[in-house]
Amino acid sequence: MRDGAHHVSAEVYQALNDVGFTIPANAVAYWVGPAMGKTNFVDLKTIPDEVTKAVNMLARNTVHLARLLDQSGYPPD
Repeated sequence: MRDGAHHVSAEVYQALNDVGFTIPANAVAYWVGPAMGKTNFVDLKTIPDEVTKAVNMLARNTVHLARLLDQSGYPPD
């Protein structure tokens, strides 16, 4: 069974890639909570470590890719 958020991001990122967007590695972070849970992310008292780690990785990979593209452009000269 596929995770809905993962499946949607895969479809969106493939569509963006098809029209020329460059997408950094691990460029998705989401929280779906416990299965059949009733707690929304906005109602959490603290952000789960897994979400914080995923968002930090997303940000680092995005900045790294932006720097690479800024230095050499795409496609390479």
